[in-house]
Amino acid sequence: MSEAVASDKEAQQRLIMNGNLWKVTFQLSWPAIVAMILYGFNAVVAAVFVGRYVGETALAGVSVAYPLTQISMGVGSLIGVGAGSVLSIAIGRQDKRMQERLLGHVNVLAMLATAVYMAFGLLFSEALISMMGGEGEALSIGERYFSITVLGSFFWIYGLAANMIVRAEGKMRSAAVVMGIGLAADILFNYILVVMLDLGVEGAAWATNAGMIVYTLLGWIYFGKGYSSFKAKVFSIYWDASVVKSILGLGMSSLIMIVMNLVQGIVVFNALSRYGTVQDIAFYGAVYRVFTFLLTPIFGFMRALQPVIGINYGAGRYERVTDAYMKFTVASLLLTLPLWLVCMIAPGFVIGFMLPDQAFTSEQLLYFRIYMGILPLLSTIFMAMTFFPSIDKGKPAAMIGIARQLIFYVPVMLLLPRWMGVSGVYYGSLAIDAVIVLWTLIMVRNEFAALRKKAVSSFGDRISV
Repeated sequence: MSEAVASDKEAQQRLIMNGNLWKVTFQLSWPAIVAMILYGFNAVVAAVFVGRYVGETALAGVSVAYPLTQISMGVGSLIGVGAGSVLSIAIGRQDKRMQERLLGHVNVLAMLATAVYMAFGLLFSEALISMMGGEGEALSIGERYFSITVLGSFFWIYGLAANMIVRAEGKMRSAAVVMGIGLAADILFNYILVVMLDLGVEGAAWATNAGMIVYTLLGWIYFGKGYSSFKAKVFSIYWDASVVKSILGLGMSSLIMIVMNLVQGIVVFNALSRYGTVQDIAFYGAVYRVFTFLLTPIFGFMRALQPVIGINYGAGRYERVTDAYMKFTVASLLLTLPLWLVCMIAPGFVIGFMLPDQAFTSEQLLYFRIYMGILPLLSTIFMAMTFFPSIDKGKPAAMIGIARQLIFYVPVMLLLPRWMGVSGVYYGSLAIDAVIVLWTLIMVRNEFAALRKKAVSSFGDRISV
């Protein structure tokens, strides 16, 4: 097995560093896209089962709790993206010591993060749901759903982090297989617990936990059986302050993006609670989940782009780094268009999967289209969120995440709904994303110029030698 793994590793690295970039984009992205679509279904699965078999009020409660459940995913993403960036750069630099010790640092960070998150989440679960705008029955339902997910948070954190490390090796197919098995487990357990045993919202929460346990177990098997392209000790413990700092610094933008989505959820759901109805909350919850699901192909390109940029940057191939960003961005935009067009043409059909008994007004369908309006162009933002950490610069990506939600979303969502009612949520979201797309393109262009100078300087150094 070791010879086969070594041969596969060499072939993968040759492709990433020397292959035609369109070929690299296709070969690495399609399994990553499949993996992220499968992963995206996890967010939709619970909503479909709850909406169809429990009811609209239950879906409103789950929708209010959903952004909070993403905190554990954000922590897993923080560790996974950071560790993956460190790993891919180490592969490019052929740093064996860093590769061998990486998983030990991941284990420590996952355990520490879980302890803090569980203590905070269980102590303040009701207050957090209330902060999200949950009231009455929706508050009670949301609190029960969230508390159960907190109990399984280690598996949410570690399962996602492990899968991201597999992707950082460039092994997108292996990551996709794990995602597919985890999704199948999620659907199966939802059917058993929600439909067959009639356990309602609690059943949906435990079913999602079960899917995350499967992700974690498969990660342990992958690393423990020697399938990874680097030497890994599954249950090892390491703590090097400089490595931990690198992991946290390079992964911070991913956590910030999730936390800022939580901030977005707080202001939006509170606005809907104040100026709308329970039906408005349920409708927005469904719209937001569709929106998140449509982003999953872009997330797939993000994960595939990470090893391409990281390994080439580590090897000093800066021109290839900029070319990779451009090609992956264009490819993700083109792939998103068909799904986006279906949603824009038939919004009622799409939303009907989660709210089958609701007759949508023309105004609601307009809100849906407004919210989805700029989605294909968001590929520029998300590729940048991968691009900057992969070249050992976490701060610009963090700035994008903070600016989008904290600087723009909070004031806009506090003011527009007051003036425009529920419609202000949808119009405001469209305007904010348009501004962030433009700003991101300017930041990326400036970084391209810096990389070109670095490439010229590096070439000059080689000539002088």
